[in-house]
Amino acid sequence: METGTETGTGMNIKTGAARTSRDAVEIRRAVAGDSKRLTRMVRTSGAYEGHYASMVAGYQVGPDYIEAHPVFVAVAGDGGPGDGGRVLGFYGLLLDQAELDLMFVADDAQGYGIGRRLITHMLGEARRAGLTDVRVVSHPPSEGFYRSVGAVRTGTVPPNLPVVPWERPELSFPVGDEPR
Repeated sequence: METGTETGTGMNIKTGAARTSRDAVEIRRAVAGDSKRLTRMVRTSGAYEGHYASMVAGYQVGPDYIEAHPVFVAVAGDGGPGDGGRVLGFYGLLLDQAELDLMFVADDAQGYGIGRRLITHMLGEARRAGLTDVRVVSHPPSEGFYRSVGAVRTGTVPPNLPVVPWERPELSFPVGDEPR
C-alpha cells in the first residue's frame, strides 16, 4: 500500500459509529507540526496503563525525531498538520537499524484495519529502502497483532531497568518482494 487515500475501514473514524458512506483514510509522511498529536497518542495509549505506564511517562515524539526518520501517520479527513484531520495512528521506522521503532493506533480506532494498513505501508517503505527484514521489539500485549500481520518471533529482549522492568518479545518482518 502506498501513500494516498485509503477507504473501507467499516466505521466512521471521526465518530466511531458504523458508517454508511466511505470515509477516506490517508497515510502521509509526518511533519514536525504533528509532534504534539503523536506524543499525545503515545502518552494516552490504553495499552500503556497500569504496569506499563512507566515506559511512556514523559515520552515525546519530537520534531527532531520526525525529521530524522521516516514517520508516517494515518489520518481521517483532510489530514494536513494543524487542520481538522484526525490522527488515527502512526509508525516510525529506523532505516539504519532496520527496526520498527514506534507503532501506535488510537484506542478508539483499533480493530478497523488501521494498524494492518500502517504495517503494509511500513513494509513498502522498507522495501524501497532496500531492507530485507524489519526488527520489532514489541510491547508484550502487542505481540499477537504483529504475528497476525506476518512478523515471526525471533527472541526475547531482557528488561531495561529502571524504565522497562519486563522482558519484551523480539520479532522480525520479512520484507519480501513487491506484492503483485
